[in-house]
Amino acid sequence: MSFLRIEGLSINLGEFHLQDISLHLEKGDYLTVIGPTGAGKTILLESIIGFWSPDTGHIVLEDRDITEELPERRRIGIVYQDYALLPHFTVFKNIAYGLRKKEKNGLEARVRDMAASLNIDHLLHRKPATLSGGEQQRVALARALIVEPKLLLMDEPLSALDPQTRRETRSLLKEAIARQGTTVIHITHDMKDAWSLANKVAIFRQGRLLQFGTLDEVFTRPKTEFIADFVGATILVGQVVEHTDGLSTIAVDSFRLVSLDPAQPGSEVKVAIRPEDIIVTKTYPRDISAHNILPARLEGIIRQGSTCVLELGVNDTRLSVLVANNAIERLNLVSGDDLYAIIKSTNVRIV
Repeated sequence: MSFLRIEGLSINLGEFHLQDISLHLEKGDYLTVIGPTGAGKTILLESIIGFWSPDTGHIVLEDRDITEELPERRRIGIVYQDYALLPHFTVFKNIAYGLRKKEKNGLEARVRDMAASLNIDHLLHRKPATLSGGEQQRVALARALIVEPKLLLMDEPLSALDPQTRRETRSLLKEAIARQGTTVIHITHDMKDAWSLANKVAIFRQGRLLQFGTLDEVFTRPKTEFIADFVGATILVGQVVEHTDGLSTIAVDSFRLVSLDPAQPGSEVKVAIRPEDIIVTKTYPRDISAHNILPARLEGIIRQGSTCVLELGVNDTRLSVLVANNAIERLNLVSGDDLYAIIKSTNVRIV
């Protein structure tokens, strides 16, 4: 039986409806919940912890229906973006706050151990106002984790941090979560959170759960064009012209793609290609065995910090390619260059 089961959960808040949400998690799963603003992600978390009472459906935690239980009896922790630290307490007292209600034996050792795991043990005497945003967020995480919640809910906990602090906090969080074996549901707009932390992903839109599954299932086989666009994949529509020797050949625009996925000849299919799964070169690659080598024109370069997105034109089809910044200089790329796009057949996924 699953560790957490959400079954047919619906909430009518007047101006917003959470509609028939069902998903399940095993113990130790890390789920990232992704979707545009107003999709219902926070309402989902606050329903799980008990701040909202659903109109229909059930929330079952460790085979116990907690749908109508008071929040304080559920043993579920929650961390918000704004930290919610007690300003007049030291870091030590903030972390220990939940423990003081339960136990005092070994309290100091537990607080120091938890603080050390998040690299804030040198800050225990400080007040929240003297801390940086990243330090405050780690205090909030420590306070939530130290009571050993059965389930930890996080609502964009890293979104207010600068990129460097976000990377550091993400790494520390991953270690702390793994150490305790905590099951997590984490709302985020940053795909790096999903790639770095999660093993499952849920995509929400307008109060509905559009897709739920492993990272590979959702990011490489998005069910709709909206999901593909949201997770950064390109969806192409084509017709299967043959399936032989375990390979499907799909006619797209005026070129063909080969996929390892099975498909019925004559059928119309959609294929998903992720931008990081395309390799570009200026010369024809004669020394590789890739089935998909497409002549392309470089139509634009979009810089995104340490990475770049190359916008390619393959006849009338547009492909996005994610590369490291140094690839631009190494290949001496400029808009208008003629290139070859190389895509392995394993990375052409029929959806």
